[in-house]
Amino acid sequence: MDKKTEEFYVRLKEELSTTSSWPSEYLYKFIVPTEKEKILEVENAFNNLGAVITTHQSKTGKYTSVSIHVTMATPDAVIEKYIAVSNIEGIISL
Repeated sequence: MDKKTEEFYVRLKEELSTTSSWPSEYLYKFIVPTEKEKILEVENAFNNLGAVITTHQSKTGKYTSVSIHVTMATPDAVIEKYIAVSNIEGIISL
């Protein structure tokens, strides 16, 4: 992980720690190329967590937004999921 990414996660952890009590519901938003495998990779990262997942395709159909509402135990758990999906080719985290 590069220094800029690491600094981002440190700031995110601080913000999550001060703005929420844990466990807490968290909303992840990702954009992936509209390929069934990539969408499934994102969804599979949240299997067995009781997540509510919604998808919406872009007007052109090239991209799909994936919104995930899930209760996470700690800020560290939130960051672990971001890191877990970051290896999916073409994914953008919002």
